[in-house]
Amino acid sequence: MTDPKLWTSETVAADLERAVHEHRLPPGTKLGEDDLAEAYGISRTIVRAALLALSHRHLVELKRNRGAFVAQPSVREAREVFEARSLLEPRTARSAAERMTDEELDLLRANIRDEHAALDAGEYGRALFLSGQFHVEIARIADQTTVEAFISELISRSSLIIALYWRRRAALCETQAHHALLDAFASRNGALAEQLMKSHLLDLVASLDLRNVSQPPTSLREALNR
Repeated sequence: MTDPKLWTSETVAADLERAVHEHRLPPGTKLGEDDLAEAYGISRTIVRAALLALSHRHLVELKRNRGAFVAQPSVREAREVFEARSLLEPRTARSAAERMTDEELDLLRANIRDEHAALDAGEYGRALFLSGQFHVEIARIADQTTVEAFISELISRSSLIIALYWRRRAALCETQAHHALLDAFASRNGALAEQLMKSHLLDLVASLDLRNVSQPPTSLREALNR
C-alpha cells in the first residue's frame, strides 16, 4: 500500500478511476467517505475532493443525503457516448497514422502485448483498462490536446457502460481490431486507420446488451485491494 502521506486528492481520484476502468468498482457501488478514508489512511477532506473531481468526469454521482456512487449510465447515455466516440476517434486515428513515429508504434505494440498477457492470465479488468489506454494513446499521438481530453473522458465512461451492458468478452476490444489498426499505423495509411476505427467502434457497440446490469461488490475495501 502507498504511504498515506503520499496520497493526494489527485492520486486517490486516479486510483479510484483505475478501479472503475478495471471493473473492480462496478456501476452503482457506494463510495462511502468513511470507508474510503479508512482504506487509504487519509482524511475525509481528501476523499471528498477526489470524489468531486470524479463527478466532473461523470464517473461518480453525488446524491444529496445519500452520498457518492459509481455512476450508472443510462441506455441513452451509453448511445451518446459511443456516438461521440464514433465522431471523434476515426478522424483522430487518421491523424495519428499520419504522425506516427517508430517509437510510438513500439509503445502501441507494447500495450497490445500487455493486454494479451492480462487476458491470458484471466485479468479481464486489467485487459479492459489496457484496451482503453490503447485508444487514449492514439489520441495523444494525434497531437490534438483538446480532443485527447474528450476521448479520455469518453473512454472512462465507456468502461462503466461495458460493465453494465457487455454480453461477451469481445467488449474488451476485439484483439484483431487493434492489430489491424497497428498495421495501418505502421504503413502510415490514414484513410485505412480511419475506416478501421469506425468499424471497430461499431463492433464494440454490437457487443453490448442494454438489458444486462451488473451488481456492485459487497466490500469496498476488497474492490480496492486494501
